[in-house]
Amino acid sequence: MPHKAALPRICIALGLPSVEKLNSYAKQEAESGETFLEFRLDYLPQPMQGVRLITDFLARYPQCTILATCRRHQNHGHFNGSIDEQLTILNAAIDAGARAVDLEIESAENILPRLESIRSRVWLVVSYHNFGGTPSLESVLRRMNKVPADAYKIVSTARKPTDNTKVLSLFKNAPRSPLVLLAMGETGFPTRVLSTAMGGLYTYASPSATEGTAAGQVSAKMLRNLFRVEKFTKAAKIYGVIADPVRHSISPAVHNRAFQSKRIDSIYLPFLVHPPQLKDFFLFAGKMPIAGFSVTIPHKQKILRYLDIVDPLARRIGAVNTVFRKNGKWRGLNTDVQGVVGPLSKKIRLNKSSVLVAGNGGAARGAAFALADAGAKVAIVGRNADRVRALAKACNAEAIMRDQLNSRYFDAVIHATPLGMFPHTNECFFDGRIPAEIVFDMVYNPRETMLLKHAADQKKVIVDGLQMFLEQAALQFETWTGENAPRSAMEKAALEALGLA
Repeated sequence: MPHKAALPRICIALGLPSVEKLNSYAKQEAESGETFLEFRLDYLPQPMQGVRLITDFLARYPQCTILATCRRHQNHGHFNGSIDEQLTILNAAIDAGARAVDLEIESAENILPRLESIRSRVWLVVSYHNFGGTPSLESVLRRMNKVPADAYKIVSTARKPTDNTKVLSLFKNAPRSPLVLLAMGETGFPTRVLSTAMGGLYTYASPSATEGTAAGQVSAKMLRNLFRVEKFTKAAKIYGVIADPVRHSISPAVHNRAFQSKRIDSIYLPFLVHPPQLKDFFLFAGKMPIAGFSVTIPHKQKILRYLDIVDPLARRIGAVNTVFRKNGKWRGLNTDVQGVVGPLSKKIRLNKSSVLVAGNGGAARGAAFALADAGAKVAIVGRNADRVRALAKACNAEAIMRDQLNSRYFDAVIHATPLGMFPHTNECFFDGRIPAEIVFDMVYNPRETMLLKHAADQKKVIVDGLQMFLEQAALQFETWTGENAPRSAMEKAALEALGLA
């Protein structure tokens, strides 16, 4: 193989339906500083128009590296021609100035004698895609190694957390093969961030102004600025948040900014974990250098059965929102408690107050126990009467049915259900009168929920969920790192993530 200059670490995947749009988005990326662009020629009705664009584009942006792809429809691409026609287009792209081409394994296996002429001129990336799931990938790699190439790209679809392990473990099993390893889908997102630090040649990103070519792609700006894919090292500790859904979470923005502020070599990722997949997540976490994670809806209660050691208060509450690994043991605690007590105690004397908790899940349990321990007179209301009664009994509180609220009034109400949370922003637990002087909404996205809008109309004192979020996040950071949390940096990151700064 002749010497070839290294490829940049982030490739922008450009799959557009017209050469005008391809040119427009490519220009936008180049002018924002991106230097590695994939031209998906198979997306164009006439791929040769894209080939001609390569010449014109590189004349204007010679700093850019173009990866040309013309995937056939039999292999989940859009090109309807033969393998010979596919090869003709890719060779024309090379002549036009492309420095790399992506050829799927199904085509490559049919033209083995002709691959060397490609490799003599550019990077040849032979690719495998599985859109159905993640099979055993060692056999896939053995198949691919029979085809001469400069790099091997293996892309599967993650259905459960351990699919990420299957993908990323290939770096250990094939240390001498230049690899691009990714899992598609939101569950597979961690591979897009971790792969380059673990030895991957590059990772893929979507354009800033339109969708990418695969599920789970995010913009290069997000990969570079939020997840710092070019900064953290292979030795970095991995943290994250497990939730379903997880996409709305601002925790990655806040904790990654905190690590950056303190110059800590760590990364914080969103982990999509469906309710039946908790055990599978722990199998994944056990094989990865995951040092800790946040826990939110719907896992705060069920997580307890998978932990080795649970803080006594969290055990009594029956809910954990913070997990860390120490001496090989998974340990859980609940920082939501201080997240509730801290902001509310600035408004009222808790041991002299009556507080209504709306909800009966993990967040509500944390609030109810925290307030009861602080001496408040606690009442609980929720949609599930049996769970409300059980929680009230557990923390010596009063159980109230929703139809009783019209005749009751409290010093404060704490809303601890998902109602009003993005994307269901028009929902509200209280239809009309809010039966308290102070309204504390645990929902932080959006910052001004429908409940808080109603509270403002009714001239209530408001405590928004961001105050609780930042308090519990700061305690998580200190638990994980042993350092003081950079609270102002975390607040700024939270406001930016919510579009409020």
